[in-house]
Order: sequence, then C-alpha cells, then structure tokens
Amino acid sequence: MVSVPMYEAAELGKTAANHVPLSPVSILKRTARVHPEKPAVIHGSIRRTWLDTEERCKKLASALLKRGIGKGDTVSVLAPNIPELLECHFAIPMIGAVLNANNTRLDASTIAYILDHSEARVLLVDTELSGLAAEALQLAETAPLVIDIDDPEGPSGQRIGSMDYEDLLAEGDADFIYTPPDDEWDAITVGYTSGTTGNPKGVVYSHRGAYLNAVNNTLCWAMPHFPVYLWTLPMFHCNGWCFPWSITLLAGCHVFLRKTEAGLIYDAFADHKVTHLCGAPIIMSMLANADETQKRPFSQNIEMMTAAAPPPPAVIKAIEAAGISVTHVYGLTEVYGPAVICAWKPEWNDLPAEEQARIKARQGVAYELQEDCLVLNPATGEPVPADGETMGEIVMRGNIVMKGYLKAPEDTRKAFTDGWFWTGDLAVLHHDGYIEIRDRSKDIIISGGENISSIEIEKVLFEHEAVSAVAVVAQPDETWGESPCAFVELMADDAITEDDLAAYCREKLAGFKRPKRFVFGPLPKTSTGKIKKNELRQVVQAIHDNG
Repeated sequence: MVSVPMYEAAELGKTAANHVPLSPVSILKRTARVHPEKPAVIHGSIRRTWLDTEERCKKLASALLKRGIGKGDTVSVLAPNIPELLECHFAIPMIGAVLNANNTRLDASTIAYILDHSEARVLLVDTELSGLAAEALQLAETAPLVIDIDDPEGPSGQRIGSMDYEDLLAEGDADFIYTPPDDEWDAITVGYTSGTTGNPKGVVYSHRGAYLNAVNNTLCWAMPHFPVYLWTLPMFHCNGWCFPWSITLLAGCHVFLRKTEAGLIYDAFADHKVTHLCGAPIIMSMLANADETQKRPFSQNIEMMTAAAPPPPAVIKAIEAAGISVTHVYGLTEVYGPAVICAWKPEWNDLPAEEQARIKARQGVAYELQEDCLVLNPATGEPVPADGETMGEIVMRGNIVMKGYLKAPEDTRKAFTDGWFWTGDLAVLHHDGYIEIRDRSKDIIISGGENISSIEIEKVLFEHEAVSAVAVVAQPDETWGESPCAFVELMADDAITEDDLAAYCREKLAGFKRPKRFVFGPLPKTSTGKIKKNELRQVVQAIHDNG
C-alpha cells in the first residue's frame, strides 16, 4: 500500500470551510454587512449608503439573470463616471458574466468592433452617448439588449434602448443571494487596448487578479479605512485601475464627476473632504494651472496617484506645494492598471523639493503582490546592469498579469515569452532597483492617460494620396502630457497644407488620436529605409524647447 505524505492527507484537503475563490464580489458583501450606513456614493444631489448600493447591485444582477444573462456572457457599458458603472463592477460578476466597460472617446466603428468581438449580449448606455451608441449598433453585426441609463445629474439625451436602467432594477430582487465564482480564474472583465496595430485587443482579467490588485492598491498606497475617493480617472480605463473594488474594500465613499474640470475638482475637495484621487498628469497640470477663481481652500491631506507619461518634476513640485501628495505608478491594461510604484523611502523626506520631484517621476518597483518586475535585454533575456543608462524591456510576472488576449492565441503566446509578460516598454534600471521608462518600443503615445498607437495614425495618413512617407511621434503637451506629432514627406510638387491634413484626420480618426502638429519635409532614414524616429523625437523636443 502506497503511503500518502502526511501533509497531503485527505483531512487536509480543500473544503467549503477553508477554501473560497478570491473575488471582488466578496468585498461588497462584507462592506455592506459591516458598514451598511456608511456613505458609499456622492453624485451631485444623489447620496447612497453601502446598504443601498448592495441592494441596487443585487437587483441588477438578478434582473440580468432573469433575462438569460449568465456565466461567460459579456455585458458592455458605455458611460462616464457615474454610480451605475460602479454597480456594474459588482452586479455583473455576481452572476458570472463579464463586464466590458468601453472608452467613451472611441469612434463608432471601434465600439462596433468591440461589441462584435466580445459577443456582447447587453449594452448599457448613458443617454448623453446615445448618438455614438446608435451609430455603433448600426455598424455592429451583434444585436445586444440595449438599456438606457438616464442619469439625473447628466444632460440627458435620446433613449435608444428597449428599457430604462431603473426599470430593469425594478425587475430584480433586493434579497438576491450571490456567491463567489466556482473558479477564481474565471473571467471578470474584458477591456480593449488601442496600444497596438490593427484592431484593439481584448484584455481579459480574472476574479483572482482583480481581487489581488484591489488589495494591492490599498497596501502600496497605505490607504486607511473610509477614504473619500474622487473619480477623475475614467472608470473604463483598466476598470479604474481596480479602484472600484479597492475603495469598496475600505468602506470608502465614491465621489463622482461626469466631467473633469478644475473648478469641479476643487469644489469636491472643499465640499466632500476628498482624501484620494487618481489620474493622468493632465489632472495635475489642470489643478496646478487653474485660475484663482476656480480654486477653493481645503484643510485635509490629499493623496494623488498618477501614471501615464512621467509627470514633469516642476508639475509635481507645484501640486505638492498646493497640499496634494503625489505617488507615481506604472502599468498597462495587461496588468490591471498599476503594477509598479515609486515606493517612497523615509530618508527621501529630507531631500530638497526638486530632488524629491525628480525621484517621484520615476516608475519604481513592483507592486507588493506582483511577483516580479525586471528590465531585461530583449536579445539575451538577461537583466540589464543597474547603471541608469543601459536600456532594456520591462517584463513582469505574477498574479496581476492578464489571463490573455481574447480570441488571440498567437498574440497571447508572444506576450508571454519565457515565463514573462513583455511590456514593449524600454527602461533603465537605477542602482537602487527602481526603473525609469526611456522609450516605448511599440511607439505608444500616452495622451491624457489614453494609449494612442502611432502606427495607426501613420496608416491613416499614408492612405492620403499626397503623402509619400510619414512618421508619428509623441510631442510634449502641457495639457495632455503627450500628443501626436506627424512628420510628413509629400509627393513631389504637392501643395497640400497642414489644414488639409488636419481636415482629413478629422474624418478618419477619433479626436484624441489626431496629430496636434504637422511637420513637412524629407524624413531621416537608415540605409535600409527605416525612418529614424529617435531623430524626429529630438526635433520635436527642440521645437517644444524653443516655443
């Protein structure tokens, strides 16, 4: 008889008593049970407790279930930062369905592609975006159930759905009993990234990864219970970096803004005692450069987490002088948003403000619950020296890396080479182990926190009959952090103007993807005909420096 190792005995196996799949669904249950009367939502005149919020989530989940939506079904949402989108982050996973929160800045054809690719069964759409949604639905092959969200704090708009969101909730059950998924590896969300050539890729998150990064956020940011969190970061972006679940875990209050304007943000600081917010460097610049008539005093300490293009040290210094402490993070859609943080060391507190700002502009080290983050030589797979000069590619490994790309096995295989997720971002490693991004091998432009593919813009411009060659690079932008700059080589004797190409791009590209500057002339090329983008970046920087 073969003996069983003692620690593998049957009595030490998994049971319902000692093993529960990790899922953000469990977060809401505990918070509503322990802190039912704590404020959960502030949205204009709307005030809801955690008991209210859980009941609304249960109603939505059960109503969708009654309509045949269940495990593995995609439920798409097209909405700004509103309470209904928060509710979707809990209600949809309650029934094993998969949330697809869409970028409201996309064009109709891209949204149509996403609806088809994700096989969306339901589309919930804010009425302000009904025109965009209607155009997308006309282009799409799928025909989801369309539900209108008529936000009383919004401008309203045409109803295109078969019913209203509140009417759908009325079909639901406030006593609905929900449980974690059978398997924590089940998909919880699918979000689409535009950071590649061609059609966007569907990045699939798991319940396990979402739960762990929600906890990660609270650990790495040293967040206390009952934070007051202001939604300036789009909740559709990497599921709001998992903060819908993080803030709920701490029984915090979600403060919503449909529009991110400096005056509205300062009002929220003063009126609601906001303690935390996230956003791209554009938000920092907006606050630092706000008109004095927009600013209002606030007495509380405010923590801000920022990502995207490294914020200029001068902006960090200005925002911290105003009473807002900045934490810089780095991540991608493929790693649930932030996965690297510029972890602050106490000894840095004594450094001059300028030096502190320079340090905070670095990307940093792996999140505490991310297994590892290295900078490797892409040719050899070996770590680069920690000299702050030698560039390599950022790679990550751990539980907060995506499941993979939806319906794209080859792309997934390439992304997961040699046991690492290869980000495509180039960085150096400093002597203290902190990474700093120096370039992007995929030529991604990060504008206002949104990823823009330079290759996508180049493809559109190259289709113009007057364009002989084109290269698009990022240029510094005081408002958006970065914006596209197009270098264009024209056909001989063509007299096309910058205004002509701008008008052409308005027909072909979403607003945030359009080049903000066109530079005409011969493009520098290698002996093999490859355009020297490094030289173009130097030209862009010189143009910026010279005003």
